[in-house]
Amino acid sequence: MLSLIIGVFFAILNETLLNVAYVQLMKDFEVTASTIQWLTTGFLLVVGILIPITALILQWFTTRQIFLGAMSIFAVGTLICAFAPNFSILFVGRLVQAIGTGLLIPVMMNTVLVLFPKEKRGSAMGMVSLVIMVAPAIGPTLSGIIVEMFHWRFLFFFVLPFIVFSLVFAFIYLKNITKLTKPKVDIPSIVFSTLGFGGIVFGFSQAGKGTAGWSHPEVYLFIAMGVISLIVFVKRQLQLKEPILDVRAFRFPMFTLATILTVVLMMTLFSSFIILPLFLQQGLFLTAFATGLAFLPGGILNGIISQMSGRLFDKFGPRALVIPGSTIVVIVMFFFSKVTILTSVTTFIILHCSLMLGVALIMTPVQTNGLNQLPPKYYPHGAAIINTLVQVAGAIGIAVFVTVMSSSQMKFLEGVSGNVVANQAEALIAGVQNVFAIGLVFASICFLLALFIKSPIISEELDGVEETENQANVAP
Repeated sequence: MLSLIIGVFFAILNETLLNVAYVQLMKDFEVTASTIQWLTTGFLLVVGILIPITALILQWFTTRQIFLGAMSIFAVGTLICAFAPNFSILFVGRLVQAIGTGLLIPVMMNTVLVLFPKEKRGSAMGMVSLVIMVAPAIGPTLSGIIVEMFHWRFLFFFVLPFIVFSLVFAFIYLKNITKLTKPKVDIPSIVFSTLGFGGIVFGFSQAGKGTAGWSHPEVYLFIAMGVISLIVFVKRQLQLKEPILDVRAFRFPMFTLATILTVVLMMTLFSSFIILPLFLQQGLFLTAFATGLAFLPGGILNGIISQMSGRLFDKFGPRALVIPGSTIVVIVMFFFSKVTILTSVTTFIILHCSLMLGVALIMTPVQTNGLNQLPPKYYPHGAAIINTLVQVAGAIGIAVFVTVMSSSQMKFLEGVSGNVVANQAEALIAGVQNVFAIGLVFASICFLLALFIKSPIISEELDGVEETENQANVAP
């Protein structure tokens, strides 16, 4: 686990490490904001395409082979980015990095499921959550320090020594823990999966940039292609004896509930991840570095509480954590929907810390509870499904909330006249309030779903959904 945590931490850290450097990159490479956004869109696109087929990869290659291979690919991508002479080469390096990252996350989650007994899995998933939440939280802060003191290339030079250390550490200590079944590779399934998840992520990402708009063919045609391809993909998986992503995992009610709740929660989070930095910089006029610092306490608190909530889950089950956590999220989103230009930075930090506390009480218990219900044969499929849908939820969240904010600002400005600067400030407040009002709706849905969470009846022997035993544990 330590081998995996070290590698995955720096892979996920890399996801947000470039965010603060985008302005400098635009100047150095003489590209526009819509072009530089491809460093994020392309990364999400590759990860969204790759994660669904990791369930197949996990059954064809050993833990050591996948981890060492993925970290080596990530190292190559980091080197390409560090020495990139132009934007095109930097973009290629980011795509190569995304391949490594997309392989690493499901490997770590599947290892937890295989390595730890169910009664200790909460603590282990807490370690996973610590990595997944803290790494992107400290990314912007670290990026601000490095960009301010050094050149942006040091963002990649900084990561390289840790990648090398992770490779050496894993080569010495990482063991093979999975049984290889080497199922038949169904090429049409891979094609439909790529078109489905890739089309949806790309379409929503383009809409979220605010340049294409929902009515642009680039948006709705890709989303339509993605939806149709996913329908064909799911139908094919149900027909295959050895599917690459076994959607029969959704026959287990607690897993299904965990997946839906996780997706809705991620949508809620993106209302704060995307909009709050914009408001702090454009509304309260904080620097990028100061904005990164404002988010740091919440990220660290989330990591600490995630670890604690994992242990508490092992003792008390999911309901004692998920219901209070979802209640906190609802309250925080309500207060966020009332912010104004006079709201202090301290208030934002307190609200953000409270939000991260609520998320920590939900995420680890919900995912652990859902995955616990799955039989061992579904472990790689369950991990791949949750991680894939989180990426899709991210793309949809960005698109929805950026669109709401932009349209709210435009609508406000159309109905007023007078001082341009004052009107823009009021328009920004109107946009932010509308975004968090929608976030409050998502948070309320999370709370309602949390009421149905319960500890599943677990049977280690259940190895499919066709068995007649434990029918109470399987949805009709």
